[in-house]
Amino acid sequence: MNKKILLFVAGALMLGGCDDLFKPGLENFKDVEQMYEDAQYAQGFLMSTYSHIPGYYDNSEYATDDAVVNQKSDAFLTIATGGWTASTWTSLNQWTNSFSSIQYLNLFLENVDQVKWADDVEKNALFARRTKGEAYGLRGMFLYYLLRAHAGFGENGELLGVPILTESQTVESNFNLPRASFQACVEQIYSDLSKAEEMLPWEYEDVTTVPAEFQSLTQDIGKYNTVMGAKARQLFNGLIARAYRVRTAILAASPAFQTPSNTSTWEEAAMAAASVIDYNGGIDGLAADGITYYEATVADAVKDGINPKEILWRENISSGDTNQEGRHLPPSLFGSGNMNPSQNLVDAFPMANGYPIDDVTNSGYDKSKPYDKRDPRLAKYIIYNGSTAGSSNKTIYTSSKSATDDGINTVEQKSTRTGYYMKKRLRMDVNCDPTSTSAKAHYNPRVRYTEMYLDYAEAANEAWGPKNTNGNSYSAYDVVKAIRKRAGVGGDNDPYLEKCANDPNEMRKLIRNERRLELCFEGFRFWDLRRWNENLNEAVRGIDWTSDGQSYTTFTVEERAYEDYMRYCPIPYSETLKFSNLVQNKGWK
Repeated sequence: MNKKILLFVAGALMLGGCDDLFKPGLENFKDVEQMYEDAQYAQGFLMSTYSHIPGYYDNSEYATDDAVVNQKSDAFLTIATGGWTASTWTSLNQWTNSFSSIQYLNLFLENVDQVKWADDVEKNALFARRTKGEAYGLRGMFLYYLLRAHAGFGENGELLGVPILTESQTVESNFNLPRASFQACVEQIYSDLSKAEEMLPWEYEDVTTVPAEFQSLTQDIGKYNTVMGAKARQLFNGLIARAYRVRTAILAASPAFQTPSNTSTWEEAAMAAASVIDYNGGIDGLAADGITYYEATVADAVKDGINPKEILWRENISSGDTNQEGRHLPPSLFGSGNMNPSQNLVDAFPMANGYPIDDVTNSGYDKSKPYDKRDPRLAKYIIYNGSTAGSSNKTIYTSSKSATDDGINTVEQKSTRTGYYMKKRLRMDVNCDPTSTSAKAHYNPRVRYTEMYLDYAEAANEAWGPKNTNGNSYSAYDVVKAIRKRAGVGGDNDPYLEKCANDPNEMRKLIRNERRLELCFEGFRFWDLRRWNENLNEAVRGIDWTSDGQSYTTFTVEERAYEDYMRYCPIPYSETLKFSNLVQNKGWK
Protein backbone atom coordinates (compact mmCIF):
# COMPACT_ATOMS: atom_id res chain seq x y z
CA MET A 1 0.00 0.00 0.00
CA ASN A 2 1.44 3.37 -0.98
CA LYS A 3 -0.54 6.12 0.71
CA LYS A 4 1.18 9.49 0.89
CA ILE A 5 -0.46 11.71 3.42
CA LEU A 6 0.49 14.60 5.62
CA LEU A 7 -0.35 13.86 9.22
CA PHE A 8 -2.61 16.88 9.77
CA VAL A 9 -4.36 16.26 6.45
CA ALA A 10 -5.15 12.71 7.54
CA GLY A 11 -7.23 14.21 10.32
CA ALA A 12 -9.14 16.55 8.01
CA LEU A 13 -10.22 14.14 5.31
CA MET A 14 -13.43 12.60 6.48
CA LEU A 15 -16.34 14.16 4.63
CA GLY A 16 -15.13 17.61 5.59
CA GLY A 17 -12.29 17.22 3.11
CA CYS A 18 -12.00 17.36 -0.64
CA ASP A 19 -9.63 16.19 -3.37
CA ASP A 20 -7.81 19.53 -3.38
CA LEU A 21 -6.24 18.64 -0.06
CA PHE A 22 -4.12 16.06 -1.85
CA LYS A 23 -2.79 18.24 -4.69
CA PRO A 24 -0.13 20.61 -3.34
CA GLY A 25 3.37 19.58 -2.36
CA LEU A 26 3.13 15.81 -2.52
CA GLU A 27 6.94 15.63 -2.34
CA ASN A 28 6.65 16.98 1.23
CA PHE A 29 4.20 14.32 2.38
CA LYS A 30 5.34 11.52 4.63
CA ASP A 31 4.82 7.93 3.63
CA VAL A 32 2.50 5.91 5.81
CA GLU A 33 5.07 3.16 5.31
CA GLN A 34 7.41 5.19 7.49
CA MET A 35 5.36 3.79 10.36
CA TYR A 36 6.92 0.38 9.81
CA GLU A 37 10.40 1.33 10.98
CA ASP A 38 9.48 4.30 13.13
CA ALA A 39 7.38 3.16 16.06
CA GLN A 40 7.18 6.69 17.47
CA TYR A 41 5.72 7.98 14.21
CA ALA A 42 3.28 5.07 14.16
CA GLN A 43 2.20 5.77 17.70
CA GLY A 44 1.61 9.39 16.76
CA PHE A 45 -1.35 8.32 14.61
CA LEU A 46 -2.87 6.66 17.64
CA MET A 47 -1.92 9.15 20.33
CA SER A 48 -3.18 12.18 18.40
CA THR A 49 -6.72 10.87 18.77
CA TYR A 50 -6.57 10.98 22.57
CA SER A 51 -6.37 14.77 22.40
CA HIS A 52 -9.63 14.78 20.41
CA ILE A 53 -11.72 12.94 22.99
CA PRO A 54 -14.71 15.21 23.70
CA GLY A 55 -14.37 17.11 26.95
CA TYR A 56 -16.39 15.86 29.89
CA TYR A 57 -17.34 19.35 31.07
CA ASP A 58 -18.95 20.64 27.88
CA ASN A 59 -21.16 23.19 29.72
CA SER A 60 -24.18 22.14 27.66
CA GLU A 61 -26.23 22.77 30.82
CA TYR A 62 -26.43 26.36 29.58
CA ALA A 63 -28.94 25.07 27.03
CA THR A 64 -31.11 23.13 29.50
CA ASP A 65 -33.41 23.80 32.43
CA ASP A 66 -30.49 23.34 34.83
CA ALA A 67 -28.60 26.58 34.15
CA VAL A 68 -28.00 29.65 32.03
CA VAL A 69 -24.77 31.35 31.04
CA ASN A 70 -23.96 35.02 31.67
CA GLN A 71 -21.88 35.38 28.48
CA LYS A 72 -24.03 36.96 25.76
CA SER A 73 -21.97 35.51 22.92
CA ASP A 74 -22.09 31.91 24.15
CA ALA A 75 -23.29 29.51 21.45
CA PHE A 76 -25.38 27.51 23.94
CA LEU A 77 -27.37 30.67 24.68
CA THR A 78 -28.06 30.95 20.95
CA ILE A 79 -29.08 27.30 20.80
CA ALA A 80 -31.48 27.54 23.73
CA THR A 81 -33.22 30.75 22.72
CA GLY A 82 -34.28 30.12 19.15
CA GLY A 83 -31.13 30.67 17.11
CA TRP A 84 -30.08 27.06 16.61
CA THR A 85 -29.50 26.12 12.98
CA ALA A 86 -27.60 23.37 11.23
CA SER A 87 -24.75 25.85 10.86
CA THR A 88 -24.43 26.65 14.59
CA TRP A 89 -21.03 25.42 15.75
CA THR A 90 -20.55 24.18 19.31
CA SER A 91 -19.04 21.22 21.10
CA LEU A 92 -22.29 19.40 20.27
CA ASN A 93 -21.04 19.02 16.71
CA GLN A 94 -18.84 15.93 16.58
CA TRP A 95 -18.68 15.58 12.82
CA THR A 96 -15.19 16.85 12.03
CA ASN A 97 -13.62 15.99 15.37
CA SER A 98 -14.71 12.37 15.51
CA PHE A 99 -14.47 11.54 11.82
CA SER A 100 -10.95 12.95 11.60
CA SER A 101 -9.98 10.79 14.56
CA ILE A 102 -11.52 7.74 12.91
CA GLN A 103 -9.42 8.50 9.80
CA TYR A 104 -6.26 8.42 11.90
CA LEU A 105 -7.35 5.21 13.59
CA ASN A 106 -8.19 3.49 10.31
CA LEU A 107 -4.78 4.40 8.90
CA PHE A 108 -3.20 3.02 12.02
CA LEU A 109 -5.17 -0.25 11.96
CA GLU A 110 -4.30 -0.84 8.32
CA ASN A 111 -0.59 -0.62 9.08
CA VAL A 112 -0.10 -1.63 12.70
CA ASP A 113 0.81 -5.25 11.98
CA GLN A 114 3.84 -4.13 9.97
CA VAL A 115 5.22 -1.77 12.60
CA LYS A 116 8.43 -2.77 14.35
CA TRP A 117 7.56 -1.90 17.92
CA ALA A 118 10.55 -3.59 19.56
CA ASP A 119 13.51 -5.78 18.67
CA ASP A 120 12.28 -8.40 21.11
CA VAL A 121 9.71 -10.60 19.37
CA GLU A 122 7.47 -11.04 22.40
CA LYS A 123 7.46 -7.34 23.30
CA ASN A 124 6.73 -6.55 19.67
CA ALA A 125 3.69 -8.84 19.72
CA LEU A 126 2.45 -7.32 22.98
CA PHE A 127 2.79 -3.76 21.67
CA ALA A 128 0.98 -4.69 18.47
CA ARG A 129 -1.88 -6.24 20.42
CA ARG A 130 -2.20 -3.37 22.86
CA THR A 131 -2.10 -0.57 20.32
CA LYS A 132 -4.48 -2.41 18.01
CA GLY A 133 -6.89 -2.92 20.89
CA GLU A 134 -6.63 0.76 21.78
CA ALA A 135 -7.37 1.75 18.19
CA TYR A 136 -10.46 -0.45 17.92
CA GLY A 137 -11.73 0.82 21.26
CA LEU A 138 -11.14 4.46 20.38
CA ARG A 139 -12.82 4.02 17.00
CA GLY A 140 -15.89 2.58 18.70
CA MET A 141 -15.83 5.43 21.21
CA PHE A 142 -15.70 8.14 18.53
CA LEU A 143 -18.55 6.47 16.64
CA TYR A 144 -20.57 6.57 19.87
CA TYR A 145 -20.03 10.34 20.12
CA LEU A 146 -21.05 10.75 16.49
CA LEU A 147 -24.19 8.70 17.04
CA ARG A 148 -25.17 10.62 20.17
CA ALA A 149 -24.66 13.95 18.43
CA HIS A 150 -26.04 13.28 14.96
CA ALA A 151 -28.42 10.31 14.95
CA GLY A 152 -32.03 11.10 14.13
CA PHE A 153 -34.94 10.53 11.81
CA GLY A 154 -34.57 11.48 8.17
CA GLU A 155 -37.34 13.03 6.10
CA ASN A 156 -38.52 9.54 5.13
CA GLY A 157 -38.99 8.60 8.79
CA GLU A 158 -36.02 6.23 8.90
CA LEU A 159 -33.89 6.24 12.05
CA LEU A 160 -30.40 7.03 10.81
CA GLY A 161 -26.94 7.11 12.26
CA VAL A 162 -23.85 8.36 10.48
CA PRO A 163 -21.64 6.99 7.69
CA ILE A 164 -19.63 4.02 8.92
CA LEU A 165 -15.95 4.10 7.98
CA THR A 166 -13.78 1.06 8.67
CA GLU A 167 -11.16 1.89 6.04
CA SER A 168 -9.06 5.01 5.61
CA GLN A 169 -10.06 7.46 2.90
CA THR A 170 -7.70 8.46 0.12
CA VAL A 171 -7.91 10.63 -2.96
CA GLU A 172 -9.59 7.73 -4.76
CA SER A 173 -12.27 7.25 -2.10
CA ASN A 174 -15.93 8.02 -2.54
CA PHE A 175 -16.64 10.83 -0.08
CA ASN A 176 -20.33 11.05 -0.96
CA LEU A 177 -21.43 8.37 1.50
CA PRO A 178 -24.94 7.82 2.84
CA ARG A 179 -25.75 7.60 6.52
CA ALA A 180 -25.93 4.07 7.87
CA SER A 181 -28.92 3.01 9.90
CA PHE A 182 -28.90 3.67 13.63
CA GLN A 183 -28.91 -0.08 14.24
CA ALA A 184 -25.90 -0.63 11.99
CA CYS A 185 -23.96 2.06 13.86
CA VAL A 186 -24.76 0.46 17.20
CA GLU A 187 -23.60 -2.90 15.90
CA GLN A 188 -20.37 -1.38 14.57
CA ILE A 189 -19.66 0.26 17.94
CA TYR A 190 -20.20 -3.05 19.70
CA SER A 191 -17.96 -4.82 17.20
CA ASP A 192 -15.09 -2.40 17.78
CA LEU A 193 -15.52 -2.43 21.55
CA SER A 194 -15.61 -6.25 21.54
CA LYS A 195 -12.25 -6.34 19.78
CA ALA A 196 -10.86 -3.95 22.38
CA GLU A 197 -12.24 -6.09 25.19
CA GLU A 198 -10.62 -9.19 23.67
CA MET A 199 -7.21 -7.61 23.09
CA LEU A 200 -6.77 -5.51 26.21
CA PRO A 201 -6.61 -6.19 29.94
CA TRP A 202 -9.39 -4.75 32.08
CA GLU A 203 -6.84 -2.31 33.51
CA TYR A 204 -3.13 -1.67 33.07
CA GLU A 205 -1.41 -2.81 36.24
CA ASP A 206 1.85 -4.59 37.02
CA VAL A 207 1.24 -8.28 37.71
CA THR A 208 3.10 -11.14 39.32
CA THR A 209 1.68 -13.69 36.88
CA VAL A 210 1.03 -13.11 33.20
CA PRO A 211 -2.76 -13.29 32.64
CA ALA A 212 -3.86 -16.42 30.83
CA GLU A 213 -5.15 -14.54 27.79
CA PHE A 214 -1.68 -13.13 27.15
CA GLN A 215 0.41 -16.22 27.83
CA SER A 216 0.43 -17.18 24.16
CA LEU A 217 2.43 -14.00 23.54
CA THR A 218 4.80 -14.17 26.51
CA GLN A 219 5.47 -15.96 29.75
CA ASP A 220 7.82 -13.21 30.89
CA ILE A 221 6.36 -11.01 33.64
CA GLY A 222 8.82 -8.20 32.93
CA LYS A 223 7.91 -8.03 29.27
CA TYR A 224 4.20 -8.07 30.05
CA ASN A 225 4.54 -5.32 32.64
CA THR A 226 6.60 -3.18 30.26
CA VAL A 227 3.77 -3.13 27.73
CA MET A 228 0.56 -3.89 29.64
CA GLY A 229 1.56 -2.74 33.11
CA ALA A 230 1.22 0.42 35.19
CA LYS A 231 3.12 2.60 32.71
CA ALA A 232 0.13 2.37 30.36
CA ARG A 233 -2.43 3.68 32.85
CA GLN A 234 -5.01 6.07 31.36
CA LEU A 235 -4.67 4.55 27.91
CA PHE A 236 -7.82 2.94 26.55
CA ASN A 237 -8.32 -0.43 28.26
CA GLY A 238 -10.87 -3.22 28.48
CA LEU A 239 -12.78 -1.59 31.31
CA ILE A 240 -13.18 1.65 29.35
CA ALA A 241 -14.45 -0.36 26.37
CA ARG A 242 -17.11 -1.90 28.61
CA ALA A 243 -18.09 1.54 29.93
CA TYR A 244 -18.67 2.80 26.38
CA ARG A 245 -20.69 -0.31 25.68
CA VAL A 246 -22.92 0.79 28.58
CA ARG A 247 -23.19 4.33 27.25
CA THR A 248 -24.10 3.07 23.80
CA ALA A 249 -26.64 0.58 25.14
CA ILE A 250 -28.37 3.20 27.31
CA LEU A 251 -28.58 5.60 24.37
CA ALA A 252 -29.91 2.94 22.02
CA ALA A 253 -32.56 1.66 24.45
CA SER A 254 -33.91 5.14 25.22
CA PRO A 255 -37.42 6.25 24.17
CA ALA A 256 -36.18 8.74 21.55
CA PHE A 257 -34.70 5.91 19.49
CA GLN A 258 -37.36 3.25 19.86
CA THR A 259 -38.48 2.03 16.44
CA PRO A 260 -38.87 -1.48 14.98
CA SER A 261 -35.55 -1.02 13.13
CA ASN A 262 -33.71 -0.66 16.44
CA THR A 263 -33.50 -3.96 18.31
CA SER A 264 -31.68 -2.58 21.36
CA THR A 265 -33.20 -3.46 24.73
CA TRP A 266 -33.06 -2.20 28.29
CA GLU A 267 -32.01 -5.66 29.42
CA GLU A 268 -28.88 -5.47 27.25
CA ALA A 269 -28.05 -2.10 28.78
CA ALA A 270 -28.61 -3.35 32.33
CA MET A 271 -26.40 -6.40 31.85
CA ALA A 272 -23.66 -4.31 30.27
CA ALA A 273 -23.71 -1.98 33.27
CA ALA A 274 -23.76 -4.93 35.68
CA SER A 275 -20.50 -6.16 34.18
CA VAL A 276 -18.79 -2.88 35.10
CA ILE A 277 -20.41 -2.68 38.52
CA ASP A 278 -19.43 -6.26 39.37
CA TYR A 279 -15.84 -5.46 38.45
CA ASN A 280 -16.03 -2.50 40.83
CA GLY A 281 -17.18 -4.65 43.73
CA GLY A 282 -20.95 -4.38 43.35
CA ILE A 283 -22.96 -2.05 45.57
CA ASP A 284 -20.13 -1.92 48.12
CA GLY A 285 -17.84 -0.54 45.40
CA LEU A 286 -19.64 2.80 45.30
CA ALA A 287 -17.02 5.33 46.41
CA ALA A 288 -17.83 6.99 49.72
CA ASP A 289 -16.29 10.27 48.51
CA GLY A 290 -17.70 9.99 45.01
CA ILE A 291 -20.03 12.96 45.51
CA THR A 292 -17.06 15.33 45.81
CA TYR A 293 -14.58 13.63 43.47
CA TYR A 294 -13.24 17.06 42.43
CA GLU A 295 -12.33 18.40 45.87
CA ALA A 296 -8.85 18.89 47.29
CA THR A 297 -8.78 15.72 49.39
CA VAL A 298 -9.35 13.64 46.25
CA ALA A 299 -7.45 15.66 43.64
CA ASP A 300 -4.32 16.06 45.76
CA ALA A 301 -4.05 12.31 46.20
CA VAL A 302 -4.05 11.59 42.46
CA LYS A 303 -0.63 10.44 41.23
CA ASP A 304 1.20 7.82 39.17
CA GLY A 305 -1.72 7.44 36.77
CA ILE A 306 -3.89 5.89 39.49
CA ASN A 307 -7.58 6.73 39.53
CA PRO A 308 -9.55 7.86 42.57
CA LYS A 309 -12.05 5.18 43.56
CA GLU A 310 -14.93 7.12 41.97
CA ILE A 311 -13.18 7.48 38.62
CA LEU A 312 -13.17 4.83 35.91
CA TRP A 313 -11.24 6.97 33.40
CA ARG A 314 -9.84 10.48 33.56
CA GLU A 315 -7.61 13.00 31.88
CA ASN A 316 -4.14 13.69 33.21
CA ILE A 317 -3.97 15.77 36.35
CA SER A 318 -2.69 19.34 36.05
CA SER A 319 0.24 20.51 38.12
CA GLY A 320 -1.79 23.54 39.16
CA ASP A 321 -4.27 25.95 37.61
CA THR A 322 -7.26 28.20 38.34
CA ASN A 323 -9.19 27.61 35.11
CA GLN A 324 -12.46 26.26 36.48
CA GLU A 325 -12.54 28.63 39.41
CA GLY A 326 -11.70 31.65 37.25
CA ARG A 327 -14.63 30.89 34.97
CA HIS A 328 -17.23 30.00 37.57
CA LEU A 329 -16.57 31.51 41.01
CA PRO A 330 -18.59 34.63 41.90
CA PRO A 331 -16.99 37.97 40.96
CA SER A 332 -16.20 38.85 44.59
CA LEU A 333 -13.90 35.81 44.49
CA PHE A 334 -12.39 37.05 41.20
CA GLY A 335 -14.36 34.67 39.04
CA SER A 336 -16.56 35.27 36.00
CA GLY A 337 -19.55 33.38 37.38
CA ASN A 338 -20.35 31.74 34.03
CA MET A 339 -22.50 28.80 35.18
CA ASN A 340 -25.70 30.09 36.77
CA PRO A 341 -27.73 27.17 38.18
CA SER A 342 -31.50 27.44 37.92
CA GLN A 343 -34.21 27.50 40.54
CA ASN A 344 -35.54 24.51 38.61
CA LEU A 345 -32.47 22.49 39.55
CA VAL A 346 -32.47 23.73 43.14
CA ASP A 347 -36.10 22.63 43.50
CA ALA A 348 -35.14 19.15 42.25
CA PHE A 349 -33.03 18.51 45.34
CA PRO A 350 -35.24 16.77 47.92
CA MET A 351 -35.32 17.33 51.63
CA ALA A 352 -32.79 15.44 53.70
CA ASN A 353 -35.56 13.05 54.69
CA GLY A 354 -35.82 12.05 51.03
CA TYR A 355 -39.19 13.56 50.14
CA PRO A 356 -39.51 16.03 47.25
CA ILE A 357 -40.14 19.59 48.41
CA ASP A 358 -43.58 19.60 46.79
CA ASP A 359 -44.74 16.74 49.03
CA VAL A 360 -46.50 19.07 51.47
CA THR A 361 -47.58 16.31 53.83
CA ASN A 362 -44.25 14.57 54.37
CA SER A 363 -41.33 16.74 53.30
CA GLY A 364 -41.33 19.41 56.00
CA TYR A 365 -40.24 22.00 53.44
CA ASP A 366 -40.43 25.57 54.72
CA LYS A 367 -40.81 28.09 51.90
CA SER A 368 -39.51 30.87 54.13
CA LYS A 369 -36.28 28.90 54.70
CA PRO A 370 -35.89 27.07 51.38
CA TYR A 371 -32.35 25.79 51.98
CA ASP A 372 -32.88 24.36 55.45
CA LYS A 373 -32.85 20.60 55.98
CA ARG A 374 -32.25 19.95 52.30
CA ASP A 375 -30.35 17.19 50.51
CA PRO A 376 -26.70 17.80 51.52
CA ARG A 377 -25.71 17.74 47.85
CA LEU A 378 -27.43 21.10 47.34
CA ALA A 379 -24.93 22.95 49.52
CA LYS A 380 -22.02 21.02 48.01
CA TYR A 381 -22.97 21.75 44.41
CA ILE A 382 -24.60 25.20 44.39
CA ILE A 383 -23.76 28.57 45.94
CA TYR A 384 -26.95 30.28 47.08
CA ASN A 385 -27.69 33.51 48.95
CA GLY A 386 -25.85 33.31 52.27
CA SER A 387 -23.53 30.45 51.26
CA THR A 388 -19.85 30.63 52.00
CA ALA A 389 -17.28 29.90 49.32
CA GLY A 390 -13.67 30.34 48.29
CA SER A 391 -10.36 30.09 50.10
CA SER A 392 -11.44 32.89 52.45
CA ASN A 393 -14.79 31.21 53.23
CA LYS A 394 -16.50 34.39 52.10
CA THR A 395 -20.26 34.79 52.47
CA ILE A 396 -21.91 35.28 49.08
CA TYR A 397 -24.96 37.53 48.76
CA THR A 398 -26.83 37.15 45.48
CA SER A 399 -29.69 39.60 45.96
CA SER A 400 -29.94 42.29 43.30
CA LYS A 401 -30.04 44.71 46.24
CA SER A 402 -27.07 43.23 48.07
CA ALA A 403 -24.66 46.03 47.10
CA THR A 404 -22.05 43.45 46.10
CA ASP A 405 -20.79 42.38 42.69
CA ASP A 406 -22.29 38.94 43.35
CA GLY A 407 -25.83 40.28 43.14
CA ILE A 408 -28.10 39.43 40.22
CA ASN A 409 -27.03 41.22 37.03
CA THR A 410 -24.81 43.63 38.98
CA VAL A 411 -21.73 43.24 36.78
CA GLU A 412 -22.45 42.44 33.16
CA GLN A 413 -21.19 39.01 32.10
CA LYS A 414 -19.78 38.30 35.57
CA SER A 415 -22.66 38.31 38.03
CA THR A 416 -25.33 35.63 38.29
CA ARG A 417 -28.53 35.91 36.31
CA THR A 418 -30.41 33.37 38.46
CA GLY A 419 -29.37 34.11 42.05
CA TYR A 420 -27.08 31.07 42.10
CA TYR A 421 -23.49 30.14 41.25
CA MET A 422 -22.03 26.71 40.59
CA LYS A 423 -19.90 25.22 43.35
CA LYS A 424 -19.43 21.70 42.00
CA ARG A 425 -16.24 21.09 39.97
CA LEU A 426 -14.50 23.88 41.91
CA ARG A 427 -11.81 23.64 44.53
CA MET A 428 -12.59 25.98 47.39
CA ASP A 429 -8.90 26.30 48.27
CA VAL A 430 -8.09 28.02 44.96
CA ASN A 431 -7.53 31.77 45.18
CA CYS A 432 -8.12 33.71 41.95
CA ASP A 433 -7.08 37.07 43.39
CA PRO A 434 -4.49 38.34 40.86
CA THR A 435 -2.41 39.77 43.70
CA SER A 436 -2.17 36.45 45.53
CA THR A 437 -3.20 33.70 43.12
CA SER A 438 -3.11 30.18 44.48
CA ALA A 439 -3.34 27.52 41.76
CA LYS A 440 -4.14 23.91 42.61
CA ALA A 441 -4.09 20.55 40.87
CA HIS A 442 -7.21 19.53 38.92
CA TYR A 443 -8.27 16.59 36.81
CA ASN A 444 -11.23 16.13 34.51
CA PRO A 445 -13.14 12.84 34.53
CA ARG A 446 -13.95 10.93 31.38
CA VAL A 447 -16.13 8.29 33.03
CA ARG A 448 -17.34 8.15 36.63
CA TYR A 449 -18.46 4.92 38.25
CA THR A 450 -21.57 6.66 39.60
CA GLU A 451 -22.73 7.10 36.01
CA MET A 452 -22.45 3.34 35.51
CA TYR A 453 -24.52 2.67 38.65
CA LEU A 454 -27.18 5.13 37.53
CA ASP A 455 -27.21 3.56 34.07
CA TYR A 456 -27.85 0.18 35.65
CA ALA A 457 -30.64 1.53 37.83
CA GLU A 458 -32.37 3.13 34.85
CA ALA A 459 -32.04 0.11 32.59
CA ALA A 460 -32.85 -2.50 35.24
CA ASN A 461 -36.01 -0.66 36.31
CA GLU A 462 -37.17 -0.46 32.69
CA ALA A 463 -36.29 -4.09 31.99
CA TRP A 464 -37.38 -5.88 35.16
CA GLY A 465 -38.91 -3.37 37.56
CA PRO A 466 -37.58 -1.78 40.74
CA LYS A 467 -36.64 -4.85 42.79
CA ASN A 468 -36.06 -7.66 40.30
CA THR A 469 -32.34 -8.50 40.06
CA ASN A 470 -32.60 -10.88 37.07
CA GLY A 471 -29.76 -12.94 38.51
CA ASN A 472 -27.56 -10.02 39.52
CA SER A 473 -26.79 -9.40 43.18
CA TYR A 474 -28.57 -6.03 43.22
CA SER A 475 -31.64 -4.35 41.76
CA ALA A 476 -32.43 -0.83 40.57
CA TYR A 477 -33.85 -0.20 44.04
CA ASP A 478 -30.62 -1.35 45.71
CA VAL A 479 -28.51 0.99 43.59
CA VAL A 480 -30.72 4.01 44.23
CA LYS A 481 -30.80 3.25 47.94
CA ALA A 482 -26.99 3.14 48.07
CA ILE A 483 -26.61 6.39 46.12
CA ARG A 484 -29.10 8.25 48.32
CA LYS A 485 -27.60 6.84 51.51
CA ARG A 486 -24.15 8.02 50.41
CA ALA A 487 -25.60 11.48 49.82
CA GLY A 488 -27.15 11.61 53.28
CA VAL A 489 -30.70 11.48 51.93
CA GLY A 490 -33.65 9.44 53.21
CA GLY A 491 -32.39 8.40 56.60
CA ASP A 492 -32.11 4.75 57.64
CA ASN A 493 -35.40 3.66 56.08
CA ASP A 494 -35.87 6.16 53.19
CA PRO A 495 -39.69 6.03 53.18
CA TYR A 496 -39.98 7.91 49.88
CA LEU A 497 -37.78 5.33 48.15
CA GLU A 498 -39.90 2.55 49.65
CA LYS A 499 -42.99 4.20 48.22
CA CYS A 500 -41.42 4.37 44.76
CA ALA A 501 -40.19 0.78 44.95
CA ASN A 502 -43.72 -0.50 44.35
CA ASP A 503 -44.19 1.29 41.03
CA PRO A 504 -41.78 1.25 38.04
CA ASN A 505 -43.18 4.60 36.84
CA GLU A 506 -42.52 6.31 40.17
CA MET A 507 -39.12 4.65 40.37
CA ARG A 508 -38.34 5.95 36.88
CA LYS A 509 -39.04 9.51 38.04
CA LEU A 510 -36.84 9.03 41.08
CA ILE A 511 -33.97 7.50 39.10
CA ARG A 512 -34.06 10.29 36.54
CA ASN A 513 -34.05 12.88 39.29
CA GLU A 514 -31.14 11.20 41.09
CA ARG A 515 -29.26 11.20 37.80
CA ARG A 516 -30.00 14.89 37.38
CA LEU A 517 -28.57 15.67 40.82
CA GLU A 518 -25.60 13.32 40.87
CA LEU A 519 -24.40 14.28 37.39
CA CYS A 520 -25.35 17.97 37.38
CA PHE A 521 -22.91 20.27 35.57
CA GLU A 522 -21.17 17.26 34.01
CA GLY A 523 -22.64 17.45 30.51
CA PHE A 524 -25.49 14.92 30.79
CA ARG A 525 -28.73 16.89 31.11
CA PHE A 526 -28.79 18.14 27.50
CA TRP A 527 -28.58 14.59 26.17
CA ASP A 528 -30.77 12.97 28.82
CA LEU A 529 -33.74 15.24 28.16
CA ARG A 530 -33.55 14.36 24.49
CA ARG A 531 -33.17 10.62 24.78
CA TRP A 532 -36.02 10.51 27.33
CA ASN A 533 -38.34 12.55 25.08
CA GLU A 534 -38.88 14.98 27.95
CA ASN A 535 -39.87 18.64 27.75
CA LEU A 536 -37.08 20.78 26.29
CA ASN A 537 -38.88 24.08 26.79
CA GLU A 538 -39.16 24.44 30.55
CA ALA A 539 -38.37 28.09 31.23
CA VAL A 540 -35.38 28.70 33.47
CA ARG A 541 -36.33 30.33 36.77
CA GLY A 542 -34.28 32.33 39.28
CA ILE A 543 -34.63 33.75 42.77
CA ASP A 544 -34.06 37.25 44.11
CA TRP A 545 -33.85 37.87 47.84
CA THR A 546 -34.55 41.10 49.64
CA SER A 547 -31.50 42.88 50.99
CA ASP A 548 -32.20 41.62 54.52
CA GLY A 549 -32.47 38.03 53.32
CA GLN A 550 -35.91 37.57 54.88
CA SER A 551 -38.02 37.11 51.76
CA TYR A 552 -37.64 36.48 48.06
CA THR A 553 -39.37 36.43 44.72
CA THR A 554 -38.89 33.96 41.91
CA PHE A 555 -38.82 35.05 38.30
CA THR A 556 -38.32 33.77 34.78
CA VAL A 557 -34.71 34.22 33.67
CA GLU A 558 -34.78 32.74 30.21
CA GLU A 559 -37.39 31.13 28.00
CA ARG A 560 -36.44 28.09 25.98
CA ALA A 561 -37.34 28.05 22.29
CA TYR A 562 -36.76 24.56 20.96
CA GLU A 563 -38.74 23.13 18.07
CA ASP A 564 -39.69 19.47 18.37
CA TYR A 565 -37.23 18.42 15.66
CA MET A 566 -34.41 19.76 17.82
CA ARG A 567 -34.67 16.62 19.92
CA TYR A 568 -32.10 15.32 17.44
CA CYS A 569 -29.07 17.42 16.56
CA PRO A 570 -28.43 18.25 12.90
CA ILE A 571 -25.92 17.04 10.37
CA PRO A 572 -23.65 20.06 9.77
CA TYR A 573 -25.19 22.14 6.98
CA SER A 574 -21.87 22.50 5.17
CA GLU A 575 -21.62 18.72 4.83
CA THR A 576 -25.11 18.33 3.37
CA LEU A 577 -24.24 20.98 0.78
CA LYS A 578 -21.15 19.09 -0.33
CA PHE A 579 -22.54 15.55 -0.31
CA SER A 580 -25.89 14.77 -1.89
CA ASN A 581 -26.15 11.31 -0.26
CA LEU A 582 -25.96 12.80 3.20
CA VAL A 583 -29.58 13.01 4.38
CA GLN A 584 -30.35 15.71 6.94
CA ASN A 585 -32.37 15.00 10.08
CA LYS A 586 -36.02 15.90 9.70
CA GLY A 587 -36.85 19.57 10.26
CA TRP A 588 -33.34 21.01 9.99
CA LYS A 589 -32.58 23.44 7.20
